[in-house]
Amino acid sequence: MTLCYLNGRFLPLAEAAVSPMDRGFLFGDGIYEVVPVYSRRAFRLDEHLDRLQRSLAAIRLANPLSLDEWRALVGRLIEAAEWNDQSVYLQVTRGPMAVRNHAFPATVTPTVFGLVEALHTPSQAQVEQGVAAVSAADFRWLRCNVKATSLLANCLLRQMAYDAGCAETLMFRDGILSEGAASNIFVVNNGVLLAPQKNHLMLTGITYDVVLDLAAQHGLPTEVRDITDAEVRAADELWLTSSTKEVLAIVELDGRKVGAGETAGLPGAVFKQMYGWYQEFKTTVMRGHG
Repeated sequence: MTLCYLNGRFLPLAEAAVSPMDRGFLFGDGIYEVVPVYSRRAFRLDEHLDRLQRSLAAIRLANPLSLDEWRALVGRLIEAAEWNDQSVYLQVTRGPMAVRNHAFPATVTPTVFGLVEALHTPSQAQVEQGVAAVSAADFRWLRCNVKATSLLANCLLRQMAYDAGCAETLMFRDGILSEGAASNIFVVNNGVLLAPQKNHLMLTGITYDVVLDLAAQHGLPTEVRDITDAEVRAADELWLTSSTKEVLAIVELDGRKVGAGETAGLPGAVFKQMYGWYQEFKTTVMRGHG
């Protein structure tokens, strides 16, 4: 039985229900977070809760819980779940309203929801062989740094990848790489790791920060800046990162192999280094086995 949290109650997921007049249901008026859990240890929970707070502030919604209450909620969900490695989903909407209206209601009763699912990371075959991706224009709104529940544009872009038998869609806005439909994207050229700079046009992932931290610790040259479409297509390596995908090599983009020479279309040497560093970090820090 899957247990969830809804507005102060822990209950079976099948029994959870919200009003059809909830603004999250009608307008996508809410925010969310996904927290990876390794060996029943929530990874960088405070950073996730800080991003949750920033997203709430951006949509002018007061945080319905204190930090201690959020930590207790996450801890209870982790404890009740059957899996050691988990994905904790947290969502806050502006709640129900009496009459459908775009303007915020005068009195707000937020809907708070929490759910745990098993954490599924890439298969060994995906790690060893890499994945394919397609590209598209980034037609989302201009506040992509808000982790909002209104994800229809992301869903359409991600479906483009699935329709093509690929793992992800890389998005470009005015010729500049923004991110993937559900991931951050890194580029390797001439041994230098390139990362898109943090701004309102991308949602900076917690794993994005981990990758940059690991690069700095191990002396991998890094540049955080705008990355052009041409640089992406001429890249020696492309990676995608997220809490569930961790670090994964993109070996084909729009039907063309990434890289050149004998290693074209294969995970590159720098990716293999980063993947090893990430797995070591996961064992020693995320799982606490250091």
